Amino acid sequence: MQRADDLILYHFEGCVYCHRVRRALDELGVEVELRDILKNPEYMRELVVARGMRTVPVLRIRRPQGDEWMPESKDIIAYLRKRFAKAT
Repeated sequence: MQRADDLILYHFEGCVYCHRVRRALDELGVEVELRDILKNPEYMRELVVARGMRTVPVLRIRRPQGDEWMPESKDIIAYLRKRFAKAT
């Protein structure tokens, strides 16, 4: 399992789209910090302050020039595959 310390996934357990992203992470062998917005109100606040809404999944990509917040499961999965897929 590869750890990606610059990535944080905002999600909640019952979300189908979040499940798709978590499954992609498992398939790619990538571990990221998971922040369940229903179990921790602070994570919900972070998400709302950053994006103005509480929809998930959202991948937070920490960058030196400022964080990028990537919504939409398909976009997140495409990003993860591009970044972590092993060349065959």
